[in-house]
Amino acid sequence: MNAKTSSAGEEEASGMSNETLGEAKRRQVIRVAYVIAALDLTFLFMQFGLMPYLAKSLGLDSVGFGYLQTIFGVLQLVGGYIFGRFADRFGARAALILSCASGSFFFLLMSFSTNIPLLFLSRLPGVFMHGIPGAQKVITDVTTPSQRAGALGKLGFCFGVGIITGSVVGGVLSTKFGVYVPTYVGLVGSLINTLIAVLWIPSQTKPKSDHHRPEHSTSPSGSLFSIREILRLMKFPGVMEVFIVKVFAGLPIGLFMIMFSIISMDFFGLEAVESGYLMSYFGVLQMVVQGLVVGKLASRCSEMTLLRLSVFVFACVGLGMALMRTVWHYCIIAAPLVFAFSMLATITDSILTKAVPPSDTGAMLGICASVQPLTRTVGPTIGGVLYKQFGVSSFGYLQLMVNLGLFVFLLKSKIPLEEMKSQ
Repeated sequence: MNAKTSSAGEEEASGMSNETLGEAKRRQVIRVAYVIAALDLTFLFMQFGLMPYLAKSLGLDSVGFGYLQTIFGVLQLVGGYIFGRFADRFGARAALILSCASGSFFFLLMSFSTNIPLLFLSRLPGVFMHGIPGAQKVITDVTTPSQRAGALGKLGFCFGVGIITGSVVGGVLSTKFGVYVPTYVGLVGSLINTLIAVLWIPSQTKPKSDHHRPEHSTSPSGSLFSIREILRLMKFPGVMEVFIVKVFAGLPIGLFMIMFSIISMDFFGLEAVESGYLMSYFGVLQMVVQGLVVGKLASRCSEMTLLRLSVFVFACVGLGMALMRTVWHYCIIAAPLVFAFSMLATITDSILTKAVPPSDTGAMLGICASVQPLTRTVGPTIGGVLYKQFGVSSFGYLQLMVNLGLFVFLLKSKIPLEEMKSQ
């Protein structure tokens, strides 16, 4: 099956899916997916802000807290692909229900975490907490490939809502009512999210024709985690190249963000409240860029152009980071940083889901979702060494060199993005 035949087949299958759901129903399902994603991220950022204080109140030192974060990152890393395969096997609705139910169990365990062992135990449900990949899977199933980048891009708006709302609500609740109150809110909210997924996400979102495609499809008898399946997906044209760009383009800035709580205190001299304001600023930028910029550019420019653009902007951001000296410099750099980060995530997710058969989009999204947990797992060690030995500017120089190399690679390589875009 050549690229054009596959392209026409996938557009036809997606069209059948949209006709089956109906245009109004399809739009409703997408909106519900956005609501679930926004709520999920709100509760997630609530617990991110809460965890340092809860850990400290239980007597956990900074080293122990690092272990706690690493365990959560490893669980998310391992669970991302398993969650994606689960979505391919049992459907996006079942996957979203699993994610939301796992979130409920997560907050339930946190609410009972009155000692350090229970706090570590509360991390375990994180292996299946993948609300964003679940929402991406729903959107991927119900949109045509030409609509996909714009629809996926709007999920970044939900990310901005989650950062702002979660940080503010979590801070207010823990300050006024106690450190455990946000966990109760997260528990109730996650249960509501589960109910929303049950009631308003259809049991079958994938095109009917996908269930009759034997070629390259996910084996029904295979395990949920398979290295062979991951390697199979990486062999599709352009997948390995684009995935390498996705991993390495944002890695240096990912290391910087992991160390940001320390950098904000030591380098910028910010207090906790001022750091909160800075995070809210990032949330607003994320909402503006994803809501107003990414979708419009995706509808007007080719994916190869946007991929090159995001990598080039990342390189410029690296130069700016290498030269910055104050928090005001960072606020200026933040705008192109958020643009590049958002564009890269949206375009690579769109390309990679088009490059594999529809029966494997969940697994592909799961692999994509494992990139950030991978950074969170190895980041504290690598970022700590860079910051201690070479200072803040080292993150900028690394960002500049890596992305210049990737930009040259994209200019010289012949990745079949045009064919994938038409799929």
